[in-house]
Amino acid sequence: MLQVKKKFLINTVSRLGLMCVLFTGLVGCSQFSFSKVNALGANVTPIRELQSEPMIGTTAYIQGKVERRVPLLKRQAYLINDSTGKIWAITNQTALQEGEYAVIKGKIKYQPIPIAGKDFGEVFLEEK
Repeated sequence: MLQVKKKFLINTVSRLGLMCVLFTGLVGCSQFSFSKVNALGANVTPIRELQSEPMIGTTAYIQGKVERRVPLLKRQAYLINDSTGKIWAITNQTALQEGEYAVIKGKIKYQPIPIAGKDFGEVFLEEK
């Protein structure tokens, strides 16, 4: 009886070890990524994509670290960095602090800034 239990335990540990190795290989050596899904299960768009191909007027989720906080009239502007880029998010949320991670849902907007015949505008996210 003791032999059977010992064999079962060795088999179980071996299988768990193999599963850990396979999962680590899947995550580490492929393009498999959890970065597009946040804790709430929403699709998160990398900021790089919002800036390179902005779909003005569409709704997007961004997730990243708050780098700067600027108070506005009745609102806040946060500079969000997700390691692919940075974008300003305008929101009613007032509790976010620099260094915290945040998930923000909002509409993609563009503000043109024409100077000497050139456009220095900026893409940003506005939470409703």
